[in-house]
Amino acid sequence: MKTRILTAAVGLVVLAIVLLFFNTPVFDLVIAAVCLIGVHEAFAAMGFAKKQWYLYVLAIPYVLLVMLSNGAPFRAMVLPATFVLLLILNCCLIARSRTLDFGKLSGYLYFSAVIVLCFYSLIYLKRCLPVEIYQYDAIYFILLVLCFAWGGDSAAYFAGRFFGRHKLAPIVSPHKTVEGAVGGVFGSMLLGILATAIYSGVSGRFASLTVEVNVRHYLLIALLGAVASVLGILGDLFASAIKRQAGIKDYGTIFPGHGGILDRFDSVMFIAPFVAFIVRYFFYFLK
Repeated sequence: MKTRILTAAVGLVVLAIVLLFFNTPVFDLVIAAVCLIGVHEAFAAMGFAKKQWYLYVLAIPYVLLVMLSNGAPFRAMVLPATFVLLLILNCCLIARSRTLDFGKLSGYLYFSAVIVLCFYSLIYLKRCLPVEIYQYDAIYFILLVLCFAWGGDSAAYFAGRFFGRHKLAPIVSPHKTVEGAVGGVFGSMLLGILATAIYSGVSGRFASLTVEVNVRHYLLIALLGAVASVLGILGDLFASAIKRQAGIKDYGTIFPGHGGILDRFDSVMFIAPFVAFIVRYFFYFLK
């Protein structure tokens, strides 16, 4: 437990330092690096070894292109780059049909796509809400994603420990309970409301809103937290199911006591795209 707490504390310090560089390319590079570590963990989880090194190497320039595609010329390259990448992978499958398993390759590609979507959503929030116009709203929403995910995880852990009776998914994750899941939902809601109260207290209002943050905004955040918590549980179970099938305990060892990047960000996988979508198309219409 001490190791987990110490690792979490160090992680929060690192997060704070990274956010200091939010409005610079450093933030994008850090997110890209974390994403590539996650993709490598997926590569290893699928059972690929050094002989299949090219599968991971091909992912590096593609992930960097997606994560760093700030300008229009780079964004225009994403579609043709995706097409070329798939063609190369098809050729690899044909050339190495005896040694390259299609099922593992498909799992690796699907898992990697989920990982890239997750971390790109954080950069997408930065792109949609530039500091020059929206002040620090993007940072708030990124932190809100983490509050929904990690706050819900913590609340679910304690609720399940004290009140857990009914198993949620005994085959995939035997320690998760229905009571813990309910506690996680309320934990995400409360932490989201608290984060919103702190941010609105500091900033006064969200940058593009013409009115002060009011009850309707808190209700929206509570609803977002409830849905996000369910998506966090889904992401956690999704990652656990893959670990069960792959026969591994953790995806990595980068975080002592916690595991790898995917062990820490499994609950973020589906929350980040969901929040980015809601913020982009719905949030700022509420006035």
